[in-house]
Amino acid sequence: MTNAAESNPRIYVACLAAYNNGYLHGAWIDADQDADEIRSEIAAMLARSPIVSAEEYAIHDYEGFEGVAIEEYAGIERVARIGAFIAEHGALGAGLLKEFSGDTEQAETALRDCYHGQFTSLADYMEELTTETVTIPDALRYYIDWQVMARDAEMGGDFFTVETAHDEVHVFSHR
Repeated sequence: MTNAAESNPRIYVACLAAYNNGYLHGAWIDADQDADEIRSEIAAMLARSPIVSAEEYAIHDYEGFEGVAIEEYAGIERVARIGAFIAEHGALGAGLLKEFSGDTEQAETALRDCYHGQFTSLADYMEELTTETVTIPDALRYYIDWQVMARDAEMGGDFFTVETAHDEVHVFSHR
């Protein structure tokens, strides 16, 4: 269901005291771990700073978040939740986070309760759903426009999709 093996979310956390004094000092930290572990790694990076008693940091870069934006001063709890979700679910997880504006709870609920599977398109899903639930006379089968049905179902708010690759569309119903 996912291609999570390709997702290794990491953040580059920089020491602001060093940065403001002309030094580049920071560390790449895996974001798919517990927030307290991330904080410990940040504290260790700050302790190694060339500026004594450095306390402030910012996220200056990130990778492996599959297109989900991480703000410079994002909360570590949020970064850890997003990182873990993307590490587990890959591009599908990232697509859900984009759909739900970064809300991991809504994304998890959609994946658990509203997921219908992977198809080449929403139209293919509509055809499968219709032919499994309704007997279509052979004389009418070729007159059905599955693309229009898919468009109407999406525009009507019945379904949304997350495309993770060419011909790889994940179908979800709205609750």
